[in-house]
Amino acid sequence: MKADKITNETQVFFDYLQENVCTATMVSKETGIEQKNITRYKRGLEKMYLLYVIEKKRCPITGFPAQWITTNPFMFPQNNKQLTLF
Repeated sequence: MKADKITNETQVFFDYLQENVCTATMVSKETGIEQKNITRYKRGLEKMYLLYVIEKKRCPITGFPAQWITTNPFMFPQNNKQLTLF
């Protein structure tokens, strides 16, 4: 059951970022996924070139500098490695 929860949360995280560019804290607040899990899912998706950091600026929730992320490939910069794999 734990593996199903991880798979489900990863999918919710990925899908949310298809439509939104935001910080991990913002995703956590909107989806209910714990911040520590978001961090782990983020790193896994980055390693697969499915998530990209668009910019670094202040998070409106925490007030600290943060990475603004997305999984929408149309928002990835043109020099992204994933787009040159094929």
